[in-house]
Amino acid sequence: MPDQKIIKLSRSVYELCTEFPEMVEFMKNAGFTDIVKPGMLATAGRLMTLPKGAKMKGISLETFIADLQALGFEVIP
Repeated sequence: MPDQKIIKLSRSVYELCTEFPEMVEFMKNAGFTDIVKPGMLATAGRLMTLPKGAKMKGISLETFIADLQALGFEVIP
């Protein structure tokens, strides 16, 4: 059975990107352009969750979740 890729929305962006490195590029392409700035993931990313970040950037959380699911992630609250 392949490893499940589960994203819990209450986890920090830092935790998710550490566990799933492919998330960094995905998030950058989805509009979280600051995530690739040096130090941003290690600082703000430790406090930021996906729902908070999406709201701050004006990105539809529903669309973002659907895109993650299309990549094979299971998204849970």
